[in-house]
Amino acid sequence: MLLLFCVGARGQQAGSRTLAAMKHALPLLLGGLALGLPAPDAHAQNAALNARIAQLAAAEQPKVVAWRHDLHEHPELGNEETRTAALIAAQLKSLGLEVQTGVARTGVVGLLKGGKPGPVVALRADMDGLPITEASGLPYASTVKATYLGQPVGVMHACGHDTHVAMLLGAAEVLSKVKQDLAGTVKFIFQPAEEGSLPGTVGGAKLMVQEGVLDNPKVDAIFGLHIWASAPVGQLQYRPRGEMASSDRFSIKVTGKGAHGAKPWASVDPVVTAAEIITALQTIVSRQVDLTQDAAVVTVGTVQAGVRYNIIPPDASLSGTIRAFSPETQQRIWAAIKRTATGIAAANGATAEVSIEPYVPVTYNDPALTARMLPTLQRTAGAANVVEVKAVTGAEDFACYQEKVPGLFLFLGGTPPGTDFSTVADHHTAGFKVDDSAFPLGVKTLATLAADYLSKK
Repeated sequence: MLLLFCVGARGQQAGSRTLAAMKHALPLLLGGLALGLPAPDAHAQNAALNARIAQLAAAEQPKVVAWRHDLHEHPELGNEETRTAALIAAQLKSLGLEVQTGVARTGVVGLLKGGKPGPVVALRADMDGLPITEASGLPYASTVKATYLGQPVGVMHACGHDTHVAMLLGAAEVLSKVKQDLAGTVKFIFQPAEEGSLPGTVGGAKLMVQEGVLDNPKVDAIFGLHIWASAPVGQLQYRPRGEMASSDRFSIKVTGKGAHGAKPWASVDPVVTAAEIITALQTIVSRQVDLTQDAAVVTVGTVQAGVRYNIIPPDASLSGTIRAFSPETQQRIWAAIKRTATGIAAANGATAEVSIEPYVPVTYNDPALTARMLPTLQRTAGAANVVEVKAVTGAEDFACYQEKVPGLFLFLGGTPPGTDFSTVADHHTAGFKVDDSAFPLGVKTLATLAADYLSKK
């Protein structure tokens, strides 16, 4: 309530001018309240908190680099991240967080309660390495060996998950130092097996969701980021709605009739039949998907048949991946693969058994959450360094969280500006590497997203 007291003629004139000004300002004030905009003092408090977070994130760099180098030198395959999990749990406990271990086999969850009541926001990092022998030339390169699908393999962090863990640990330390200013709770999710579990085994984000990682307390929104070797340090990339593709695994077993290699007319040749199927599968994207509306990928990655050069085997098997950006396209491709494989097999007198295993859905950035947090990203990195990008045909099981709660997933530049990006080793290759100078922005972004979300709820 506003009370105006005016005395004398001059007071009356002044009072009239004041009333007129208030009449003009009152709708703006009420409109701001209706939109839930922070009061001016709240803006000042948020700015001070953001500045404090930026300062703390910069100070975390030596620790983040040390964690990253240690994790890079000691990578672990999916669902086997016991050393990594122990390091994470010890660090979170040292910050006074509530810590849960053994989530989805080897996952770790930390809970930070702010000084004021409010919503719950989650920050996620993945932990697993890949079955690749490292050839990066880094002084802390991995020499770890393991067994994968019965084969001896090297193990390396060829997708930057070591950096994700290190940056989220840095963000946890930053937010623990400002927790009295946080209006709500931050849940730190360290997830195993993002690169996938063994065939037929549920793991990663899907298993974490099944085990209730988004509950107790219930998460209102989730954020994550991925280091990106093909983007410059200092840059954040994002895309509203469909950002990364869905990913499904398909396998086809062709059964024919074996024979001597010198008498092919006595066989129903599964190798020739499989070859015809592989060629025909390429027409699904080029001839059956409207590429002006949606992108898609069908890739055959394995072909297995026979044991000897002069024997036509009784069967052949192939497998591959399907990528799409909408459920409609995804279903259309599933049907086309089954129709193509079984039809060609029948035409050759063979049979084809097709199985499709859904892996992850589309990584879908909630448009309202993206728009709401875009100013935070622009303040954190600078507006010129926040770039909307085209959709990426890679996949991320962060999408499993986004199916349940609004989420925003970002890419963080990982290569020094000025680099010839055509020479940069890609993710999932033996020469993959990113620069440590990317980490302060990653830590600051994660921490500021959490703090700003809680302050705006």
